[in-house]
Amino acid sequence: MDFDFYGHQIVAHLSPNEVGHKEHNHVDGDEVPVRHFGAILSMEEWKTLAAKLTGANTRFIIEPGIRFEGLPGEQATLFFLDPSGNALEFKAFHDDRAVFAR
Repeated sequence: MDFDFYGHQIVAHLSPNEVGHKEHNHVDGDEVPVRHFGAILSMEEWKTLAAKLTGANTRFIIEPGIRFEGLPGEQATLFFLDPSGNALEFKAFHDDRAVFAR
């Protein structure tokens, strides 16, 4: 299946030999799936998407929230699985210069 991922193409295939996300990194109190796709949205787009997904009772891996609050790299983020089981991350920054800040 092909997905339009904010103007980028993601191709998802089912693989019976690969199930779930076994590896995670501990990031600011969350267990982030190592293998994931991510998109950076504007803060308004992120808020709209977070509200839409929450309203649709999406099952989140990581609930919408703010990570690294008050620090360089502060970001709004959320994670969920697509229908093929791929982890997707959507994030936003108040300041785009913070995208790679540490």
